[in-house]
Amino acid sequence: MDDLKNIIESLLFVAEEPLSSEQIKQVLSLADTKMIRQTLNELIADYEERQGAFTLHEVAGGYQFRSRPDYVPWIKRLLQPKPSRLSKAALETLAIIAYKQPMIRSDVEHLRGVDCGGVLRMLLERKLIRVLGRKEIPGRPLIYATTKQFLQVFDLKNLKDLPSPREIEALGIETMDAVDPEDDTVVATEPVGDTTVVNDPELKTENEDPDAPMEPEKDSTQKELDEEPPDSL
Repeated sequence: MDDLKNIIESLLFVAEEPLSSEQIKQVLSLADTKMIRQTLNELIADYEERQGAFTLHEVAGGYQFRSRPDYVPWIKRLLQPKPSRLSKAALETLAIIAYKQPMIRSDVEHLRGVDCGGVLRMLLERKLIRVLGRKEIPGRPLIYATTKQFLQVFDLKNLKDLPSPREIEALGIETMDAVDPEDDTVVATEPVGDTTVVNDPELKTENEDPDAPMEPEKDSTQKELDEEPPDSL
């Protein structure tokens, strides 16, 4: 196929989500996956050499055009996106699920030491976590794992790209002096169209107090039913 590079480029341009080599293979009816990956790598190199306003980026198991961080301020003026806010409690819960998945609610609450029902529901609504099914134990609790949206938001190719505990510890030591110990707000990464905004100081987070008074305890089965995700998840 003489114009393979242009065809793949056009598919990537119109795709709303990261496009994997397997998806491209199905569209083109090609048996040679190696050729497709080679072409994708050539496109990545072309855009890097061009140093234009956007690049071809490998993320969430696929490939996607993303604007360079240098041009985020102007893109935000045009799109005026609503800030994506995650509290410290939400990030802690999301991190536990990301590193320990698949997990049930009681395991998450055991590690955090507080009720996590509201946080889990919010993460489901944001499509950062999903329900895999139910664990075959008394009460049949829901099993949670991260989603493809989670990988996109945090700019990860796959879960193997998560930083190791040693890397996190090293980063914490390097930045400890620069962080206000009384500031418990955290800004999550936020995809804006094909743009990724990371730790924008202009964005504020919602305070979500994990120690706030909880609703009266329900039996475990009823609590899990209350957390049933929408049909679309």
